[in-house]
Amino acid sequence: MNQNMAAAMELRCWGGDWGLPSVHTESLIVQAYAKFSGAKVTVSPIDWTWKTLTATVPELLCGDSAVQEPTNILNFLRKQKFNADYELTARQGADTMAYIALLEEKLRPALLHTFWVDAENYANLTRPWFASRSPFPLNFFVPNHYANTALSRILLTKGEAPLHRITEVEGKIYSDAKECLNLLSYRLGTADYFFGNLPTSLDAFVFGFVAPMYKASLPSSPLQSHLRQLDNLTSFCDNILAVYFSSDHPCPPPPVQETMDANLQKLTQLVNKESNLIEKVLLLSFYRLFAWVHACIWQMDDNLRSSPQHKPHRPDPKPSLASEQSSTPA
Repeated sequence: MNQNMAAAMELRCWGGDWGLPSVHTESLIVQAYAKFSGAKVTVSPIDWTWKTLTATVPELLCGDSAVQEPTNILNFLRKQKFNADYELTARQGADTMAYIALLEEKLRPALLHTFWVDAENYANLTRPWFASRSPFPLNFFVPNHYANTALSRILLTKGEAPLHRITEVEGKIYSDAKECLNLLSYRLGTADYFFGNLPTSLDAFVFGFVAPMYKASLPSSPLQSHLRQLDNLTSFCDNILAVYFSSDHPCPPPPVQETMDANLQKLTQLVNKESNLIEKVLLLSFYRLFAWVHACIWQMDDNLRSSPQHKPHRPDPKPSLASEQSSTPA
C-alpha cells in the first residue's frame, strides 16, 4: 500500500469564527475540498501557537510529505484518489480553471483590501482577531505583517501606471470584485453547486473566497452589502456550511490573562503603536530563528485538471437545504 495513503493527514490552518470552520480563504478552500472528496483530514489550527508567524498555511502533512498552497494540496489529494472533479467533462474542467483565475484576478484584491487595508475594518475586526490568536509578543506585529503583505500584493498586481497609490486603485478593485460576484451569481443560477448535484473544486474555491466576506461582522464594506443582495451566492454558502460543516465544533479559546504588571502594560502601549523599527528587528529575529521550518517544502507540478485513473473514495451525497425543505410535508 502506498505509504502516503496509509498515513494520517493533518491540515494546519487558521481557526474558525463568524460561523465558519476557518476565517482564512485558503484554509477554507482546502477544508471544503476535503469534505467534498471524502478525504479524512485532521484539522490543527495554528491559533495561539508560534506557528502564527512561521507557518505557511494551509499546510497538509501526510507521512513524510508537507504540501502547501491550495492548488498543490488539492493535487496531492487527487493522487490519493480523493478527487471531487472526477466526473467533470473536459469543458467543465476548462471552465473551472477559468473561474478560479477570475477569482484570483478580480475578487482577491478586494478581499485583501477589505480585511487588511481598510482602516476601519482592520482596526475593529482583522487586527484584534489575529492578535488575540497569536502568542506574546507575536500578537503585536503578526497582524501588521499580514497587512503590509496584503498592501504590497495589491499594489504589485493592480498599481499599474499611473495608479501607484492604494487610494487610486480602490475604485477599480471594488468595481472588478462586484463584476466577479455578479458573474458567479449568474453562472450558479438556481442550482446548489456549479456543476451538477455534487460540489467540485470550483465550489470549494468560490466558498473559500465568498464565505468570509459574507459572514464577517465588517464595520465598513460596500462589497459585503453587494454580496448580500445576491441571494443565490449567500444560500450557496449557507448550504455548504449546513451540509458539510454542521457537525464541526470549533475549540473554545483559551483563557486570557487579565493581569499585567505596570512595566508590561507600558511595553504593550509602546509596541502597539506599530513602530517600524521594533517590528523589523523582531521580524528579522524570529525569521532567523525559525527559518528551518521552511527548508523542506514539497513542490507539486500538477495542475488542477490532473486526475487519477480510478474512482476516488467519495461520501454519499448529502441532501441540500433546499431539497430537505421541499420534501418536508406541509
